[in-house]
Order: sequence, then structure tokens, then C-alpha cells
Amino acid sequence: MRKISWLLLSLIILTLAVTALAADISGTWKGTADTPAGKVERTFNFKVDGNKLTGHTMSETFGNSEIQDGKIDGDTITFTIDVKFQGNEAKANYTGKIVGDQINMSVKVEGIDQTIEYSVKRVQ
Repeated sequence: MRKISWLLLSLIILTLAVTALAADISGTWKGTADTPAGKVERTFNFKVDGNKLTGHTMSETFGNSEIQDGKIDGDTITFTIDVKFQGNEAKANYTGKIVGDQINMSVKVEGIDQTIEYSVKRVQ
């Protein structure tokens, strides 16, 4: 019985440590990407709560979007946004790697057979 208690305590501590290691990228980030619609500047306003990533994005080309299904795991982020362009709507799936005050992201937009690379930097 004592081994089970120590094992349970160890798992709880490990879970808390992994959650604490999630990078805090809360704040404003901005970058430009080459897309099929031309160069697109997008601003990201991230909010981190444990391993949950929320917030919104803004682009003159694609408008405002709420971050959906956002997760942060160590230095990796994933989230989805809805984009609208010329009357069409699609989901854009983001995967990013945090490197200091920069996030390198790949974006896959449903219906477009292309991956868009984004690099955003924290706005001071």
C-alpha cells in the first residue's frame, strides 16, 4: 500500500512539473507570412492558463478570429482559427515551436494544398 501512495504522489508531482514547464507566451505577437493571397500580417493575442491557450488574432486580409482548441506543451503550441476570404470560410490549423521571443509556426488551411510558414515575434 505504501508503494502505491509514493507512486501516486510521484505522478502528481510530475504532472505539476510538466504543467509548470509550459512556456508563458501570454501577450501580443506579430508576424508576416507569404500566402496564396499575398503577404499577410497577423497579430496574435495569446492568453495561457496552464496548458490551455486562448485569445484571438487579427489580420487586415482575413479579419479577426478567436483561437480554438489551443494547447501548449512545453515549447510547442497548437490551435485552430476560422478564416474568411472573399466570401469563403475555412479552418486554419496552427502548430508552432517557441524559441525565446519568437514562435515559428506552420499553418495548414483546409482546402489549400499548401503549408504556410509564419514567424512571429513578441511585441514589446
